[in-house]
Amino acid sequence: MEFGYFTLSDNHYSGNQRSANQFVTDITAEALYADQLGMYSAWIGEHHFNSLGVLSCPDLVLSYIAGRTQKIRLAPAVTVLPIHHPIRVAEQWASLDLLSDGRVDFATGRGYDRREYAPFHVDFENNLSIFEEGLEVVQRLWTEEGRVTHKGEHYDFQDVRITPKPVQRPIPTYVASFSQPSIELAGKLGCGLVVAPFAAAMSFGGLQQVADRYHETSAKHGNNTGRMMCSYFMHFADNKEQQLQQRTRMIRYYNECVIPAVPNDPKNTPPSYKYFNEMVAKLSKVKPEDLTENSVLIGSSQSIIDTLKKVEATGIEEVILYFNVGQKPHEQVKDEMARFMEEVAPEFEGSHLKRRAA
Repeated sequence: MEFGYFTLSDNHYSGNQRSANQFVTDITAEALYADQLGMYSAWIGEHHFNSLGVLSCPDLVLSYIAGRTQKIRLAPAVTVLPIHHPIRVAEQWASLDLLSDGRVDFATGRGYDRREYAPFHVDFENNLSIFEEGLEVVQRLWTEEGRVTHKGEHYDFQDVRITPKPVQRPIPTYVASFSQPSIELAGKLGCGLVVAPFAAAMSFGGLQQVADRYHETSAKHGNNTGRMMCSYFMHFADNKEQQLQQRTRMIRYYNECVIPAVPNDPKNTPPSYKYFNEMVAKLSKVKPEDLTENSVLIGSSQSIIDTLKKVEATGIEEVILYFNVGQKPHEQVKDEMARFMEEVAPEFEGSHLKRRAA
């Protein structure tokens, strides 16, 4: 199992003195540090207009990182595809794949914040259809030889060929899923799947249930199952005081960052987002003592190893770790990243063993 660095660049906290510019600088340094530590990948989220997160251009940050590294894989977490034209998305990530010598993992999703759609004049209520068609366009532009013509419900163009073409044919592509439609779309299109354990637990019962649904849908459409990944909030805590501190961080994140950003008005929630209403209701009632391994890694190195062994048993091949959640100080984030790679990662087979040995 491989391990990666992951962030959504959350910066919405009461009394927060950390600027968006400073946080983006910290995130870039942390991703470079992840490479030094032998982590497999860096996954950087996309958010606009100071909604949940403050990093709007993961492609540019990852391009900067690509020029200063040789091994770490580079991925958005995720590209909010409906608010971009798929031709431009295909061009951007193919270019980064070339410049990084084939190190791009492309992950995409619909997002969940209506406020990120409005300034782009994109129909939030219909974004599932826009997303599916856009992803098909991106994949065609990456893989088909010659020029591409497309006439669909949302996109219409003739004789388009992107340059450069990606080094990887195809670029590994993942659908980020909080819902059944997204899981089924990944299976239908033969894409890999990225899932958040806390969402899997709330919507399906757990990671195993998500894996089962994904396998069923892939088989139904005659596709081999793609690679499965999950993200985890990550906190070390070796005593009661640290436990309370880290759990309090998570509750702040839910209350001050997540709940204000996601659909939580049942009257104005599109059908494909109805599951968010229940999720928000549950999150608003979560107490520090309620946090379990279904949502977050909190504890000693051994307890985290034990949880990740269970995750590995479900078929998850990569875990991306959200270290800098909850306004955690930059130096503490780096300390926890180093500790994870020193004390936890060696208990799992993966490229990190060879990289750290070198």
